[in-house]
Amino acid sequence: MSKGQEQINLAQIRKAIPESLFKKSESRFLVSVAQAISTTALLAYIGYRFIPLTWYALPIWIVFDFLLGTVAMGIWVLGHECGHSAFSDNKLWNDILGYFLHEILLVPYFSWQHSHALHHAKTNHLTEGETFCPVVLNSKMGKIYQKTKDIIGIESFSIVQIFNVTVLGWPLYLLLGVTGGPSRGFTSHFIVPNKLFPSRMLLKVSLSNIGLCFVIFGLYKWAQATSFAEVMALYIGPYLVVNMWLTIITFLQHTDINVPHYDSTSWNWLKGALSTIDRNYPAWIDSLHFEIGTTHVLHHVFSELPHYNANEANLYFKKAIGDLYHSDEKPLLTSLYQSASLVGVEHKGDGVWFYSKE
Repeated sequence: MSKGQEQINLAQIRKAIPESLFKKSESRFLVSVAQAISTTALLAYIGYRFIPLTWYALPIWIVFDFLLGTVAMGIWVLGHECGHSAFSDNKLWNDILGYFLHEILLVPYFSWQHSHALHHAKTNHLTEGETFCPVVLNSKMGKIYQKTKDIIGIESFSIVQIFNVTVLGWPLYLLLGVTGGPSRGFTSHFIVPNKLFPSRMLLKVSLSNIGLCFVIFGLYKWAQATSFAEVMALYIGPYLVVNMWLTIITFLQHTDINVPHYDSTSWNWLKGALSTIDRNYPAWIDSLHFEIGTTHVLHHVFSELPHYNANEANLYFKKAIGDLYHSDEKPLLTSLYQSASLVGVEHKGDGVWFYSKE
């Protein structure tokens, strides 16, 4: 697909979706923000009011924190939309709201906005992509992964990979650039300059770090005024669940045996954007997360399209791209297990790479 053909095809896809669905309504977006924050706050209050902070109540707190973190993930999704300028046509308003929504969840807003823009710009590029870039099966790391899988078995390998993704994935990505683009090597969202963040990003990275410091200081004062147990139960536990969801969503959208990756000889933007996959999330989770997991292919092609129009736009979008649309109807946990069992990609010819079935 040449650059001219890509532009024509992208224009055709855009034309198939009613222009009204691309229009942004700040008031409608703020309704979603109010919904996400109020439901999170209400659920947190219920836990604070009715669940005792005792070891005997630990099993209850684990279930509660899973629910609270799942609800709070909606706040993260809306901050993510602001990073794509899907809230307003005014960039400043997007950044003000996005900064607030993400920093309260310990996300370095401007730093993440930059790395995430690169993720969208180089989606499924084998070496220049950003976030959950696959290892090549016959590379040194690929051979280590395959050997480990052969020794411990597919079940244990999948469980370890799920742990790595859901627990370690987000902090290691922010701190060290783990699963980031191979062409950039070590990167950090907190230090400038590096291969991901050039010197011109110093101010924005610093603003992101300052926001995190204020939130961490607030958590310290909260723990000092009450107890660490309360902060753990009402913030840190749910925070870990939010991290779990955002890494699951990203991992599953870009890791599948049927979704191709491309090297520099064959990659272009539209190929990469369409090489993502929508998953089968439980309806209640999908609703709380504003359908980010079931309209993700659309999002990669038109990231500025607001979430409240995504379901309707997705109907036109799927019809327009036909067989190029990827989706998976298996239960979510089955998809997660199967994707976690994959080791690396191998070349299938013409610059196209797929995960190996072994």
